[in-house]
Amino acid sequence: MMINKLSLFIAAFACSMVSANAAGLQTFEIAQTNSAPAISGAVWYPCAQTPTKINIGPFEMMAVKDCPAMGKNHPLIVISHGVGGSAGNFHELAETLADQGFIVAAISHPLDSGMSKIKNPGDIASMIQRPMDISRLIDFMFYNWSYGQNIDASRVGFFGFSRGAFTGLALLGGEPDWTALLQNCPVYPGNRFCEQIRSGPIAPMAHDGRIKAAVIADAPAGNLFTRDRLRNISVPVQYWASERGGDGVSPNDAAIIVNNLSVKAEYHLVPKTGHFDYLPPCTAKFAALTAEDDPELCTSKPGFDRAAFHKDFNARIINFFQVNLKSPS
Repeated sequence: MMINKLSLFIAAFACSMVSANAAGLQTFEIAQTNSAPAISGAVWYPCAQTPTKINIGPFEMMAVKDCPAMGKNHPLIVISHGVGGSAGNFHELAETLADQGFIVAAISHPLDSGMSKIKNPGDIASMIQRPMDISRLIDFMFYNWSYGQNIDASRVGFFGFSRGAFTGLALLGGEPDWTALLQNCPVYPGNRFCEQIRSGPIAPMAHDGRIKAAVIADAPAGNLFTRDRLRNISVPVQYWASERGGDGVSPNDAAIIVNNLSVKAEYHLVPKTGHFDYLPPCTAKFAALTAEDDPELCTSKPGFDRAAFHKDFNARIINFFQVNLKSPS
């Protein structure tokens, strides 16, 4: 769970591929409460109009801003980014899902997003809060989003990458054994996880039974999830793992988690991949900027085609959700 010198949010500055899919697009903010910070995000949804290029922060998207939503009873997919990431990291997947009849909502987690002014990713609270962020997102989409009535509340799916994948395991019912982290404490500057674990019990992770299927991509710290700690996960899981790992993710993490799941996951161990291959391909401009200090953000190993992989990756995710979030009618 290391924090790279360049955050995944910064990586996303040029890691956006232009999609030809049609999607309506709205940005939103979930209001601050007495116990939780405000959360910013974006939602993609089925739209009948022709998409155009839209710049939202650092991202170039193909969508129709504030397009009227079409159709009813759409499944909802919620997305959780990696540390330093943001709501726009997987916009290409979101656009494609929207074109296939899904409503997709993603947020920038307040405590470890590259966009946040209050981020503190080295505090274990950043991990504890993440599942609660996603539950607040689902609440917002059901009860406060302008087209919430278009969602089928019985069909909610989740996608998470890296720390977002860890978030998903918790939401599904996983409860990490934080004391296992003491065997190999994170050592990057500012990290206080082990100090906090030694100081006393860590608050339990929030779970959300509304999520009925989940895609988990390259979760870190697999040793925190024993079989007993994952025993409450019962929904279908599609699990993606990098062969080489990286940025604090061990190649063994996926094997541990998949073996300990109480459900049989649809497991994809992708040859020749490193952790950052799960980010969309970078533009030439950004690849040049990161070539010296962080080449792994944009440079895959020889023989691996990141662009081709992401086309297959997105297609398999869509198929998984189509199969496991079928309409009951």
